[in-house]
Amino acid sequence: MSDDLFGSPQPAYEPLASRLRPQTLDEYVGQGHVVGPGTPLRRSLDNGELHSIIFWGPPGVGKTTLARLIAHYVDASFLTISAVMSGVKDIRDAVVRAQQSRAAGRKTVLFIDEVHRFNKSQQDAFLPYVEDGTFLFVGATTENPSFELNNALLSRAQVYILKSLLPEQIEQVLQQALAKLDDAPHVEPQAIQRIAQASDGDARKSLNLLEFALQLAKAEGRLDLDVVDQLLANNLRRFDKGGEAFYDQISALHKSVRGSDPDAAMYWFVRMLDGGCDPLYIARRVVRMASEDIGNADPRALALCTNAWDVQTRLGSPEGELAIAQAVMYLACAPKSNAVYMAYNNARTMIAEQPSYEVPLHLRNAPTKLMKESGYGEEYRYAHNEPEAFAAGENYFPPELKDTRLYEPTPRGLEGKIGQKLEYLRQLNQQSPQQRYPKEEH
Repeated sequence: MSDDLFGSPQPAYEPLASRLRPQTLDEYVGQGHVVGPGTPLRRSLDNGELHSIIFWGPPGVGKTTLARLIAHYVDASFLTISAVMSGVKDIRDAVVRAQQSRAAGRKTVLFIDEVHRFNKSQQDAFLPYVEDGTFLFVGATTENPSFELNNALLSRAQVYILKSLLPEQIEQVLQQALAKLDDAPHVEPQAIQRIAQASDGDARKSLNLLEFALQLAKAEGRLDLDVVDQLLANNLRRFDKGGEAFYDQISALHKSVRGSDPDAAMYWFVRMLDGGCDPLYIARRVVRMASEDIGNADPRALALCTNAWDVQTRLGSPEGELAIAQAVMYLACAPKSNAVYMAYNNARTMIAEQPSYEVPLHLRNAPTKLMKESGYGEEYRYAHNEPEAFAAGENYFPPELKDTRLYEPTPRGLEGKIGQKLEYLRQLNQQSPQQRYPKEEH
């Protein structure tokens, strides 16, 4: 409760998503693979038992709600800390309260929202109390626990992956909410379907949209599709920059290009733009794709991608985005080769593992008299003075690495011709001078 200027108590505002939070697992929508009948977690709850848990999933899929329901099912006190807003003092206070509850004979569920926001030392602070049973640890994260959480904490907790809700599940959430509202106006089914589609699998977002839509519809006494469309005019889909969804979508775009599926590539490209991704970030990644997955099978791909990047830099939206779309389509349809990418990685690996061999004398420049007298550049064969501009039999590696092969061209696109040319040159290298260039008979 809060007081107004005249001292009269006023009810504090509580969002619809919070007010209508499910009170039982029967009301809980979705995540049947985690808490459905017969699942390990559901059996533990039915038996009044629990272990430390980490819920991993996108926003608005019921992580906090499920943590609250778990505390209810095992008859435990529920304490919550947000890793975004809490520090060491809050952790200590929670431990003290949990110890007091334990002394009184009651279990405590300590729920840590956005647990990945805690640094490694803060995460370690929970371990002794998880070990001695001071509280049951339940963490929620939108980020991959494998990367963001301590191994020690992960080893003491079971990770459950929560999924985005399907549109029909979101509709169920909305219908349940409307059934609990005493003053809800008439709501057209199409309006509920539209909100469910626009919520992008996020139940909390759907309830927030419903709450705003009901406020807009109050004057007319009905919630129809027109009201919802007004509300959704500037709606953005989920796209957590720097988070799991961000990397999942750019990975999907890259793999669609590599898999020569222009339709899927266009879908993921537009999905990222729709979510607010910087087009220049996509342009940089598209340039990477041109070298990594097309390479010399079609060298024009790299130039086209750098041109698209330049258009985005010079002209911005929407001209630049269309140029990037053209580049994405070209890459998806182009012949594929990762031969350059593999040659580069092979060279890096070899150089990291091998000694730093000296440059052979015949490959060194000799700008001074002393260097010439020391043999620099001696016996170097100038390729342009050789037949076919190729110094057959010459070695350009350190002697210890002679005949090393890093680049293996594919038979696709232009690289097929490159491979044929290299094979021809290797055959010349293996022949004697007489075999290479036999004298013409008169």
